[in-house]
Amino acid sequence: MCPSCRVLDMSHPVIKQTRANPRAVLGVLTERIMTSLPCPVTNNVLKHGNVGANVSACVFLSGKASMKHSGSTQTDSDVSLGIPANTVMAYSLIELYVKCNGKFELCLICNNGGFEIDRSKEGLEVDGFMDLGGDFDTNSPLNLNKELEKLSGHFQLLLTLPAAKRSSLLQLLKTTMEDREAVSVLESVLDQMCEGETPDLGDLEESERETVQAILDLVDQCVGKDEDEIRSSLLSAVHLIVSAMDGMTDEGLSVLGSCCSPPVLQALQILVQHVAAGSGETLSLRDAGLAILTEEELYQRTERLFALSNVELTRLNEDAEFTVTSVICPGHLPLVMSIAVNGLACLG
Repeated sequence: MCPSCRVLDMSHPVIKQTRANPRAVLGVLTERIMTSLPCPVTNNVLKHGNVGANVSACVFLSGKASMKHSGSTQTDSDVSLGIPANTVMAYSLIELYVKCNGKFELCLICNNGGFEIDRSKEGLEVDGFMDLGGDFDTNSPLNLNKELEKLSGHFQLLLTLPAAKRSSLLQLLKTTMEDREAVSVLESVLDQMCEGETPDLGDLEESERETVQAILDLVDQCVGKDEDEIRSSLLSAVHLIVSAMDGMTDEGLSVLGSCCSPPVLQALQILVQHVAAGSGETLSLRDAGLAILTEEELYQRTERLFALSNVELTRLNEDAEFTVTSVICPGHLPLVMSIAVNGLACLG
């Protein structure tokens, strides 16, 4: 980094390796808490158990052990951990938003750091989210309506699936959302398949492999034997949803996973449509499709989901009237949330 002009050397190997990871973010360490002296930590573990009448095993215990006539046994052992001096126990950092020319900005709000898209290259991704082409720029406010219109064909395709298949796919994606790593793995597999490659599922954990295979089997069940083009389009539609999920913050993904019942998704979709329209129209929880949000916990959950995506829900009065508007700030979070909600709602 050049101290006088605050520019990063974009050709440095560390910068190149960091940019290669779609979810990587650079940060500046602002403070840290360290140990000044060695710190021993001891945990006493006391275990109880029962044994049968016939015991012929010889057990060696590091600690104390005793056995009563009743056949119960008790073991007492100490687990010690030594923390050396000058060990970092906690730290605080500020994320950086790095532009293509190496200049950077400090992000006072978390989850807004990252790298600017290099428009001179193709096949781009932003935080694991598939590039939509056109004039999408993570450093500018988004035209949500325009971007979502480009993707309407994917959503329409999902709506044509049989209701039972849509429900099964929604349940699989909901289960996947419970594990951030599983979402990233699924996104990577679908990305390879959309590129015409054959991913090696043998490298995956058993639970991840089962989920991926279940989704692929479900896609195959929705198309005929000679409908490779439709299968490819359906894979792309599912990949779109998973990529959007992967582009959300960890907390945002968790909150969305708790809102995956069809009625709630339909209500979220209505809100997303109003955000995209940008009209600032006043809505009411008495409106058709939004009544489910009169439950206070669901409304607060919805409010949190949108806030994590740079979208603000403002309650106006006691009559359940509110507005929903996109916060004008750089970033792709409003778009990925909108895509995930629209896609999941089409499956609900």
